[in-house]
Amino acid sequence: MKKVYKLTDLDCAHCAAKMEEGIAKIDGVKSVSINFMTQKLKIEADEKQLDTIMKEVQAVISRIEPECQIAK
Repeated sequence: MKKVYKLTDLDCAHCAAKMEEGIAKIDGVKSVSINFMTQKLKIEADEKQLDTIMKEVQAVISRIEPECQIAK
């Protein structure tokens, strides 16, 4: 399943690249890209595990840039 999420308070392109690397390592994630300019996260992941995966994604994001959040 492919989904697109809006990010808030993403302040650094280098941080976005580090987030991509961390998110790509999460079990069930098939592909991920973060566009710093548009502040969007595109992810392809196992639909059955999506809720769990997105919690792990937010944990990775918060570890790298604490102010950045996935918009609800």
